[in-house]
Amino acid sequence: MGFLIPMDNVQKNHLKAYGVVYWALQNNSESQWLLNYRGGSFLCEYSAALKTQCDIRGVSYEIIAEVKSAHILNEISGEDVNMDAVKLEKAPKIAVYSPKDKLPWDDAVTLALTYAEIPYDVIYDEEIVRGDLSKYDWLHLHHEDFTGQYGKFYANYRYAEWYKSQVANAEAAAHALGFIKVSQLKLYVVKTIKSYIESGGFLFAMCSGADTFDIALAAEGTDICDVMFDGDPADPQAQQKLDFTKCIAFQNFTLIQNPMIYEYSNIDVTDTRRVNEAEDYFTLFEFSAKWDPVPTMLCQNHDHIVKGFMGQSTAFNKSLIKPQVLIMGEMQAANEARYIHGTQGNGTWTFYAGHDPADYRHLVGDPPTNLDNHKNSAGYRLILNNVLFPAAKKKKQKT
Repeated sequence: MGFLIPMDNVQKNHLKAYGVVYWALQNNSESQWLLNYRGGSFLCEYSAALKTQCDIRGVSYEIIAEVKSAHILNEISGEDVNMDAVKLEKAPKIAVYSPKDKLPWDDAVTLALTYAEIPYDVIYDEEIVRGDLSKYDWLHLHHEDFTGQYGKFYANYRYAEWYKSQVANAEAAAHALGFIKVSQLKLYVVKTIKSYIESGGFLFAMCSGADTFDIALAAEGTDICDVMFDGDPADPQAQQKLDFTKCIAFQNFTLIQNPMIYEYSNIDVTDTRRVNEAEDYFTLFEFSAKWDPVPTMLCQNHDHIVKGFMGQSTAFNKSLIKPQVLIMGEMQAANEARYIHGTQGNGTWTFYAGHDPADYRHLVGDPPTNLDNHKNSAGYRLILNNVLFPAAKKKKQKT
């Protein structure tokens, strides 16, 4: 018998479905991702244990005869249909780069992983410096500031206890690891992560973890932090000294060096966009499942019009994205990209703008999102596509 986990609108809990498939891979159950078939459904080997997992987690499924499984796979294989089947080989080992101290905001990826019951390890600067990154197949960057400016929260939160604690902990960690400044430690971290990607790793980042990653790379050897961040003034020629060839996603951007402005550069368009919440949606591109399986996997969804959501980095300025980068989701009318992907050496990276797909304007101090209220979120599905993506057997590019 076959075991179909549908991912179209009949699915009761899209997010937990990914966790069930991850469980199946952990337990050596043969599974296939049916690209563009009923919202990116999964076809697994039937077992009573797998059925029990779906029942416990509230995930919809269909038990089908072998002849029906064969018919589906034959339908998908047709050259005249934009579908394909990709074998899922192993459960990827997942790490989330996140500080150990409690901060007054939550991270959508850790919420999604926890809700889907997908295991992950939390690592931070010490583990990166120690060389632990090579143990993992997939890395997510928590809401992070890799420039050493502490999230540019100085203007509004410099007297808050959580902010003062964050600064003190970051400085102590940098010194303990042999760095004079936090910005120097963060540069070492992003260069190490870049090497991790080039060696075949998979990187996923949201919100400020995406744009500050490239800003830190471009600013290598240049002080872009003002005196309240690192004890001395920024280089007055910092903008002219940026090296965009070191970036993986963005180019030709302009730094926003005023420490009283809650923004890093013009990569993000939060302060310049003129989009009403009611009209804030972005569209996922449709790719060829047989010719472009990677972006096809990353865009699998039951809805290709996704509700927008804000963050410190709400959307990426399309004019500053490198030409080789693949835009997978955009708001064309506003000339902004929300979901982008690229290769770096033997690995890949994906950047997803915004903070929480189920909370339009998630503010510092807001309670965490309860995903039981958003179990069919199209925006959260994009996160979990990326989590499962490293499990897929990579096909040779067709010529």
